[in-house]
Amino acid sequence: MRLIAALFVLAGLAFPQEADIRAAEQKWAKAILGKDTAVLNQVLGDQLIYAHSTGIVDTKASYIAKINSGKQLYEGVEHESMTVKLYGSTAVVHAKMHMRGVNQNGKFDDRMLMLHVWVKNGNDWQLVAHQTAKP
Repeated sequence: MRLIAALFVLAGLAFPQEADIRAAEQKWAKAILGKDTAVLNQVLGDQLIYAHSTGIVDTKASYIAKINSGKQLYEGVEHESMTVKLYGSTAVVHAKMHMRGVNQNGKFDDRMLMLHVWVKNGNDWQLVAHQTAKP
């Protein structure tokens, strides 16, 4: 009986962190949709690797500059499904995404797979790696 109670306690501790990651994902999506560079500066890690499905890889500075200039413009960012795996102060997110907007190649309306790596930095989760791929 103690084992079952302990498992419920441990499970309860994991769920808030997963909820925090899901909230961080939504915060990231809202920030790129709204071109909110102040929020992006908080959410994105300083050593970010941001690999797009086009093969282009951005740093935090180059990605925020693209968002700010409108060279990377999002008109829709929707998580169609999301799996979160926690590893201590690191979280890995795999999601099916629907993303619409305009980039250096013109308009895009893509369904893709996305992998995010989040790291706990103090009280906040920061995105340190992003990779999208078209299935």
